Amino acid sequence: MNNANLRKNITVGSNVRIVEKQNQKTNQLTSGIVRRILTNSSEHPHGIKVVLNNGKIGRVKEIIS
Repeated sequence: MNNANLRKNITVGSNVRIVEKQNQKTNQLTSGIVRRILTNSSEHPHGIKVVLNNGKIGRVKEIIS
């Protein structure tokens, strides 16, 4: 598993698991394919923010290889 806090490890089309804003307390993960990367910086301590193909927005917690 790659480090989900580094932008260079995530590309459009990557299969990932994200945590949405409303699920941060429960840490419930949502799986999907990255449509767009929203975080501009090279790293973020809580995970890189992305938009999935299904329209859900959240921070990447796991990268599925």
